[in-house]
Amino acid sequence: MKAVRSGERRPKSISYAKWGYIFLAPFFLAYTVFSLIPLFSTFYNSFFENFMSGLKQVGPTYVGLANFKEILFDSDFFRYLWNTLYMWILGFIPQIVFALLLAVLFTSLRLHLKFQGFFKSVIYMPNLIMASAFAMLFYALFADAGPVNNLLNSMGIGTYRFLSEVDGTRGLIALMNFLMWFGNTTILLMAAVMGIDTAMFEVAQLDGANSWQVFWKVTIPLIKPILAYVLITCMIGGVQMFDVPQVLTNAKGSPSRTAFTLIMFLNSHLTNKNYGMGGALSVILFAITGVLSYAVFRSINVTALNRGLRKGGKRL
Repeated sequence: MKAVRSGERRPKSISYAKWGYIFLAPFFLAYTVFSLIPLFSTFYNSFFENFMSGLKQVGPTYVGLANFKEILFDSDFFRYLWNTLYMWILGFIPQIVFALLLAVLFTSLRLHLKFQGFFKSVIYMPNLIMASAFAMLFYALFADAGPVNNLLNSMGIGTYRFLSEVDGTRGLIALMNFLMWFGNTTILLMAAVMGIDTAMFEVAQLDGANSWQVFWKVTIPLIKPILAYVLITCMIGGVQMFDVPQVLTNAKGSPSRTAFTLIMFLNSHLTNKNYGMGGALSVILFAITGVLSYAVFRSINVTALNRGLRKGGKRL
């Protein structure tokens, strides 16, 4: 190490921590202005009666938990919650199955599929289309006089009124959510599988494991962190389902409000400028999402931990 001569200036040290805080400051500023302040404002408004009656402003008047009580006990909240969860599950199950299947096929060392870049682009394309445009496309395709019913009539099956039947409308919404998001899920799961050391698969095959056993005993346990992330983000997106049913049913949730979701319910309060009820419903949605996300994260991590402890015990 070169000694510093007397009279020479020592090189000025750079404070990397200072520059780190400087680069982080814009994010925290934007988060505070656009997320944190609105969050506290929502909680604040949920305890007040505050709405428009014609041109007259009523409130804000403090009412405590009255807004929460009215939503939970004097409205169709649980009906809309069931609608939302039912349509999400109906679309999510095939989404995760197809995504896992494609992720394993595309990353298989045995198959060595060609043109993977092309296939990845194709399956991700629906994710780039605006949900409202996608809903308008399906509305035109599955209308009573649309191309799908014309095809059914030409085959002698007859007309099926997709948008007037409960199962038809819910099925279309689930199908659209599946088509829009399974590509994104596939890319995430592919990244997770590609992060697994190939030696793990080779060892499993040398031990005599077949493809099914390798999938369940090696692949699934090792991609659980990404799988938990996918499940939680998909669940949050499902609870916030709005644009597809809003456009497809013309904001009515027809037939008989069986496609009316929680966010459509929230939007109806905000459209009527009932900020107190809208704030209370937002807080309830926040709590539901938080509880479900924690339950999923906890169950996946506990399962993985228990499996690791059992394997460790066997080795001991």
